[in-house]
Amino acid sequence: MTELHDKALAGSIVCVGLGMTLGAHISQLTRNFIEQADVVFVGASDALVENWVMQMNGNTISLQSFYAENKDRKVSYQQMVDAMMNEIRKGHKVVGAFYGHPGVFAWAPHQVIATAKQQGFHAHMEPGISAEDCMYADMSIDPGTFGIQHYEASQFMMYQRHLDPTAYLILWQLGFVGDLSRSQYKTGHHHRQLLIDVLAESIPLQHQVAIYECPTLPTQKCRIEWVNLADLNHATVYHHSTLVIPPIVKKKYDLATLAKLNDLNSPN
Repeated sequence: MTELHDKALAGSIVCVGLGMTLGAHISQLTRNFIEQADVVFVGASDALVENWVMQMNGNTISLQSFYAENKDRKVSYQQMVDAMMNEIRKGHKVVGAFYGHPGVFAWAPHQVIATAKQQGFHAHMEPGISAEDCMYADMSIDPGTFGIQHYEASQFMMYQRHLDPTAYLILWQLGFVGDLSRSQYKTGHHHRQLLIDVLAESIPLQHQVAIYECPTLPTQKCRIEWVNLADLNHATVYHHSTLVIPPIVKKKYDLATLAKLNDLNSPN
């Protein structure tokens, strides 16, 4: 009985990031984890990416089978966690290989790591290159210059937010903004118009915003399409589209605090 228990606890999981562009963003450490795993679960919507992972480890299982039309994505994510945990409990070295960064807009990797740790297994996450990283490079944005506010698009509408008009506003998963059922992969113009109406409370309708999409193949180019906020509803949007809203006004000094800093930094 003890021997079986020790074997079970020998199971482990590491969730790794494959990056955004096929074959270009994977780290050597991530590749090693995949190649040395007993079983690999791959979460990528592109069959080319899945086949590429299968070339590194023949015992690779796609997580795409857990998705279904009109099925709550939270149910799918929990089933993914259950499938990975079943292999961990068998004493296997498991890898969850996810598109981009495994900890960014990805519920299942966080949950399976938390569950495995609670049950006494080794579990950790290795970072990957995310769409955010690619956006900074493709759009020449330095987050340290103006500051960045990041929100999931539906959550931005659902909760009261205090926007900083001097910073960038980034809204993710624009394609299914407003989907409260978590079962759609594209919402309509009425949902997007509501987002425009919410944004218009703080942002002029003539303000230029960008739709950004990161390339997933080396032969592709990123999409950066600029439109007025008022015209956002006429633009083509996909589930992976990101809305990038530049600062509306210039930064202003806090003169009182700046005076105190000057006093602190002045020679005695």
